[in-house]
Amino acid sequence: MSFRRRGTAAAVALAAALSLAACGGGDGSSDSAKKEDTAKKKDVATGGKDFGDAAAKTAAMGTDAKPGQFPRTLTHALGRTEIPAAPKRVVVLDVGELDNVVSLGIKPVGYAPSEGDDGIPGYLKKDAGTPKSVGTINNLNLEAIANLQPDLILGSQLRAADKYDELSKIAPTVFSIRPGFTWKENYLLNAAALDRTAEAKTKLAAYETKAKQLGADIGPNKPTVSMVRYLPGKIRLYARASFIGTILEDAGLPRPKNQQIDELAAEISPEKIDEADADWIFTGVYGDAKATKKDTAQANPLWKNLKAVKAGRAKDVPDETWYLGLGVTAANSVLDDLRGDLVE
Repeated sequence: MSFRRRGTAAAVALAAALSLAACGGGDGSSDSAKKEDTAKKKDVATGGKDFGDAAAKTAAMGTDAKPGQFPRTLTHALGRTEIPAAPKRVVVLDVGELDNVVSLGIKPVGYAPSEGDDGIPGYLKKDAGTPKSVGTINNLNLEAIANLQPDLILGSQLRAADKYDELSKIAPTVFSIRPGFTWKENYLLNAAALDRTAEAKTKLAAYETKAKQLGADIGPNKPTVSMVRYLPGKIRLYARASFIGTILEDAGLPRPKNQQIDELAAEISPEKIDEADADWIFTGVYGDAKATKKDTAQANPLWKNLKAVKAGRAKDVPDETWYLGLGVTAANSVLDDLRGDLVE
């Protein structure tokens, strides 16, 4: 079946599915499904039973197909999916999947950026091509996805568990459990769907070598590093179970005790900004800085008295790589930034 005919069929199937969803059911099954999907998202977000072991579970996913073999079946977060042929029209539902496919030489046809984002992250624009918008990570446009006639959709349970059934009617869909600290395992899962596992393993090995070399070049007396991110309504100290947390650990960089936890982050108020202290503080801002409490926190005398601030070692970093990157390209960029600051 041609891509055009297949895409048309998918669009018709999607329209029917959306129509049924709009009508609802008299037995309340629609509400039950929504509650189940919401529970799935919450469980893998932070602290749920599927959060802590998400990396190990994702590592066990993938395919036993040989290189070049299609059709191939992948096990993933929401089941098993058969991919009939080597994908050529890929839609990605988050920046992590975007980073992954672009690093493997693929220009996706569709992309869902973060809320309030302008589109393709600057560090990927050169190689990403011109993918069409398919909504945002929390508000997918299923019709736009169907119109692109994809032959593979890559996303995560955390972002889009409630859209998986509809997406699967459009094209083969492969979901990781969650983005973030599982980025290496997600990379290999995406690569397995694309038949590019060997290339992904090579890039990960190069990253690991680069991280270890950074740690060696910093030397034995490594500074503590604090990760502070300002978001609307909250301030986070990013911990071990985060994208940036894995990078710092790979480089052997120590963290303050309050960030040595197996969680995504610890939240603090502007009045407790002194809990962010370390030898170095790297700060990110999600979205519009005016919508966050950054100004309030950094106007506080507690902030101004932090040893990192007084030593001129508190620095803003690009949020799109340090916190939103979620892939090997962003991880390498973070290592470059760290080298520039920490290696004399």
